[in-house]
Amino acid sequence: MRNSMAPPKVDKKLLVSLIIKNVKQELSQAINAANEAHAAAVDDQSVAETQYDTLAIEASYLAEGQSNRVKVLQDALFSYEVLPLLTFDENKPIALSALVQLNADKSNQHWFFIGPAAGGFRCQLNEQHITVITPDSPIGKVLMGEYIDEDISVMLGNGKRTDYIANVH
Repeated sequence: MRNSMAPPKVDKKLLVSLIIKNVKQELSQAINAANEAHAAAVDDQSVAETQYDTLAIEASYLAEGQSNRVKVLQDALFSYEVLPLLTFDENKPIALSALVQLNADKSNQHWFFIGPAAGGFRCQLNEQHITVITPDSPIGKVLMGEYIDEDISVMLGNGKRTDYIANVH
């Protein structure tokens, strides 16, 4: 084995509670934005004055988009509330709730948490830097089903990242 199996100083329950708190904040903001957009769409000021006046149409599209965002965030919140937090070792393939560290990220104590939603959320717990990724992200697709010590290669932007999985918890 190329890695040291020292467990991270990360409490997955605490991590998920931070993610949930963040999603709830985003959801609250999205609900407010959706309510404002809906109000604008039906406001007397939005009534078309000419055939070229598209304010009401634009406001309704915005309201629809905001409502869709609310639904996505509600789904994300639910997915974290029911997420089973699994324990991983060298014999268990990477799946949802895995904390994964690539070799190049060991020195800066960076981990990827594979979650069902909220990809891109970042936080720091006990000096460990954590980025949430989803199975649909480029790196998530590469990591899912792999094991400790497996070599990986992923296209990120215009560059290719080649590394190996140093730790999984």
